[in-house]
Amino acid sequence: MNLVDAARRHPSAVLLAAQLLGVVLYPFMGESPTGRAMVSLFGLLVLVVAVWTTRSTPALTWVSLLIGVPVAILTVAEAFNPSGQSVLLASSVLHGCFYFYTTYGLLRYMFADRRVSPDELWATGATFTVVAWAFAYFYVAIQLVWPGSFTAAVEPDAPRTWVELLFLSFSNLTSTGLSDVVPVMPQARGLVMIEQMAGVLYVALVLSRIVGLTVAREERA
Repeated sequence: MNLVDAARRHPSAVLLAAQLLGVVLYPFMGESPTGRAMVSLFGLLVLVVAVWTTRSTPALTWVSLLIGVPVAILTVAEAFNPSGQSVLLASSVLHGCFYFYTTYGLLRYMFADRRVSPDELWATGATFTVVAWAFAYFYVAIQLVWPGSFTAAVEPDAPRTWVELLFLSFSNLTSTGLSDVVPVMPQARGLVMIEQMAGVLYVALVLSRIVGLTVAREERA
């Protein structure tokens, strides 16, 4: 089985790999206009993978396209105008909505039956990273609407970078703590609390179900 066949059989694994590759690459791209453009272009690639993954689930394809096409356009617009606040705000909100919809599609995929396929195991990781991305984009939007929503040990009064907000999102979703990035305004703290609850529910409802079905299958075998 070649790589193309493997990608078709396991689209969730492709999405997970793309998300994790972004985590590795983003710190090296920096916050310069060129770096942000590269981030935007890589984000566009991840969006294509996300749409592809959603199409392989029971989620409605037309809904993913309805949200995904404007997101792709705004991603390109960010690359050409990285300092445009209105473009960045619209892009962040739509990115967050798109990733939450992808989360919905992946959850429906995993809960569609009582059989755990290899791709569904990959989907547990892909869904987790997609949720982290979604909250990170909404953190960006909150920071634009309410400047000073987040602070950190380094340059506490400066706007937090995308990498910092993504780090905050992963820290909350995994319940490891707030790290060195802290929400200080009510709107930011409210969203952080929602993400903390989402992380707990994901472990309690999704991972426990996958583990239970896997153990039950092995016992029957």
